[in-house]
Amino acid sequence: MRTVQELETAGVAALMIEDTLLPRTFGEKKPTVISLEEGVGKMKAALAAREDKALTIIGRTSSPSITGLADGIRRLKAYEAAGVDALFIAGGLTRSDLDAIAAEVKIPLMLGGISGDLQDKDYLASRGVRVALQGHQPFSAAVKAIYDTLKALREGTKPSALTGIASSETMARLTREGDYKSWTEKFLG
Repeated sequence: MRTVQELETAGVAALMIEDTLLPRTFGEKKPTVISLEEGVGKMKAALAAREDKALTIIGRTSSPSITGLADGIRRLKAYEAAGVDALFIAGGLTRSDLDAIAAEVKIPLMLGGISGDLQDKDYLASRGVRVALQGHQPFSAAVKAIYDTLKALREGTKPSALTGIASSETMARLTREGDYKSWTEKFLG
């Protein structure tokens, strides 16, 4: 409850409450989920702590991939009944898993890590999925770009000869250059 209150005070728009046993025990290969009763209790405590109804509270579970689809659906339905605003399912799901889940719950779904035949946006939307995380590839791509750029510079490539560099227009847009110029004129000019 305290975490929810502090995050809400800090202005967080949404948060997840999960049913994974944390911290994981040393050497644990696969995460463990807490009891359903404790999971429901955590959801209810988070909801009771919320003062601003605009704060979105998402119930998160990995149970379909840990304890099986039936237990996963049981948990998702219980978290929905507790009053969470959305449900996050971590771990790999198949299309038939998602079909079964979507048939049982009515609030928005979020998926953590989609692949294979779950990459069809229209299909996902028809099953109530509103957010589908697609892995960490953008971060990995950024790390590779930074590595390749620094390596090229270390090996003697001149900065003007680097490839894959964002244009000045892209940089200006992404760094909100126009906002900063207008603020500088407004407040310092």
